[in-house]
Amino acid sequence: MTEATFLFADIAGFTALTEAHGDEEAANLVADFSEAVKAELPGRGGEHVKTIGDAILLRIPDPGEAVELGLHIAHDVMRGHGAPAVRVGLHHGSAVERDGDYFGAAVNLAARVSAEASGGEVLVTGHTAALAPSVEGVYYEPRGRHALRNVREPVELFAAVRVGVAATGGLPIDPVCRMAVDPDHAPGRLVFDGTAYYFCTLTCAGAFARDPEQFVSG
Repeated sequence: MTEATFLFADIAGFTALTEAHGDEEAANLVADFSEAVKAELPGRGGEHVKTIGDAILLRIPDPGEAVELGLHIAHDVMRGHGAPAVRVGLHHGSAVERDGDYFGAAVNLAARVSAEASGGEVLVTGHTAALAPSVEGVYYEPRGRHALRNVREPVELFAAVRVGVAATGGLPIDPVCRMAVDPDHAPGRLVFDGTAYYFCTLTCAGAFARDPEQFVSG
């Protein structure tokens, strides 16, 4: 058995992204994102365990380093490499190593926590937050107890948030393909029902213009 923090990061709205931009572009984007994350690991003590579809599993021995890395993946890597909104889940616990892969309840729980996060959000279990209570520049915002699939008891979750950044902050999301968009460089901007929406391409802007209610209601 080995003990560490297991971190799952995946792309929010990947199905919508694929439908809007096609399989090849979506696959290329996932590959670019995966490589960008791997490039951050050597200096942080992290290990890339595997990539499963649009999700990445990492193993980081120190929970504080894992929280910092999770925030970096969700916010900085996303901005720097053009990836869509990323959601991150972390849990610290024991797992069994087999041929470079890891198995056990801790890994499964990290995946379930990731699934609870929204785009740009980093969620950690209460156990993990307790092991890293004083990460510089980071505070934990309670998210309450959640009943997670195939987990016997509800799990206390917290959002890891950088000081001075709102938990719900970050880049606006293209309502068509769910890509994160820099509003200062967005190819498209439309106002519907008093709200401004930003688009990663004119193709997405056109799809929205033809039927905005489909995407706003979704």
